[in-house]
Amino acid sequence: MKHISNKSIVEKADIAVSNLIADGGYLNPMQASTFIRMLIDQPTLVNEIRVQPMSSPTMEINKIGFSSRILKKAPASGTALAAGNRSKPATEKVTLSTKEVIAEVHIPYDVLEDNIERGALETTIMQLIAERASLDIEELILLGDTGSGDEFLAMVNGLLVQSTSHVVDFSATNPAVSKTIFKNGVKAMPNKYLRNRSAMRFYVSPDAETEYADSLANRETPFGDSKITGWTPNYAYGVPVTPVALMPNNQYLFTYPNNVILGIQRSVMIEADRDIRARVLVVVLTMRLDIKFEEEDAVVKCTGFNSSGSTSTTTTTTAA
Repeated sequence: MKHISNKSIVEKADIAVSNLIADGGYLNPMQASTFIRMLIDQPTLVNEIRVQPMSSPTMEINKIGFSSRILKKAPASGTALAAGNRSKPATEKVTLSTKEVIAEVHIPYDVLEDNIERGALETTIMQLIAERASLDIEELILLGDTGSGDEFLAMVNGLLVQSTSHVVDFSATNPAVSKTIFKNGVKAMPNKYLRNRSAMRFYVSPDAETEYADSLANRETPFGDSKITGWTPNYAYGVPVTPVALMPNNQYLFTYPNNVILGIQRSVMIEADRDIRARVLVVVLTMRLDIKFEEEDAVVKCTGFNSSGSTSTTTTTTAA
């Protein structure tokens, strides 16, 4: 195979990267959509929740619904329903206000050579950024806290901070993971949201999921054996128990995936430079995002349990 010089590699890489870039470094709408899809396809929380592409830094999502009974006893034929018995839908808005984040990827010249020869550099750049960025976004989604000393996490309040209306607190007893901690989560959820449990999720840490599966494996039944000899999805009271890599071991969230909105602005920018001393191509991507619950009342946060602790089950439940 004919050897390709470093100079030739970088020149070709510059051309390949420029194919990604539209005016001012912004990806065109199709490229931006492709990148957002790559983010969603990664095996993280991002591929479960609702992703809302945004065309500007701020977006309002309208909510409409009825908070009380709308059916009334019908009046006599020919008589209109009294004004006091008529129903009016409640309307609210969820406002997404995106914050800018940045990713910097260094691609060595030898990697460039392999990918240029195969014509796959653009895809490689997108995948490298998307794979890591998706995990970083999950961290911000879950652990974001404007009071944090970590400037990345301090950009927004994540889901754990936003969850305040229904909290089940086991910290006084620190129990082990068992069906009981999930039962208390179900009981803390307002009944009106429990009509389709199979569509809901308990989002737990991988350790908590393993401990829960182990508690099921203690049953002297074929089902218990299956938790050791194979691996099948875990359920608690009809709700899938879903592991999320960056969820703290002592907490879980109980809600609908579609109740979590990740707003991503379509104006994704890619810029490139080269570090000739390190012999790498530097690709920088910037984007804007925000995270919100559509209905915070439809969320239960459970905290204070121990993935390998005692078995006490006394709880404290709070609700707004």
